[in-house]
Amino acid sequence: MKNVVLVYDDRCSLCRGSMKWIELHALRKDIFEFIPCQSEERKLRFPRMEEERCLQSLHLVFSDGKTLAGDEVIPEIIRRLRGYRIVSILFKLPIMKSVLFALYRKLADNRHIISQFIKPLIPE
Repeated sequence: MKNVVLVYDDRCSLCRGSMKWIELHALRKDIFEFIPCQSEERKLRFPRMEEERCLQSLHLVFSDGKTLAGDEVIPEIIRRLRGYRIVSILFKLPIMKSVLFALYRKLADNRHIISQFIKPLIPE
């Protein structure tokens, strides 16, 4: 399985906490690379990725340059986690795609509010 890059909002404690959780449960230590959307590295490596868009949703970049965003990212992340790969099969069902999209949008749209509640739990 190829390594991927996750581009996330580093100012969001929910997002930072999620990246830590993903890192802890990854199949291999090097399968994910994490790059903050606001970083110079992201601007250099992915100049076509607009900061405004990457602040709106999580982005996953494959080694061939293909990019997924938002709810499309979740099944690809889950495939790369220990003990969760079989769950990724469920995301191929049309009903699950609809549920995932709705859930992801709700979380993404309210992540800064949610972050206020979990901020003390997630180090800067």
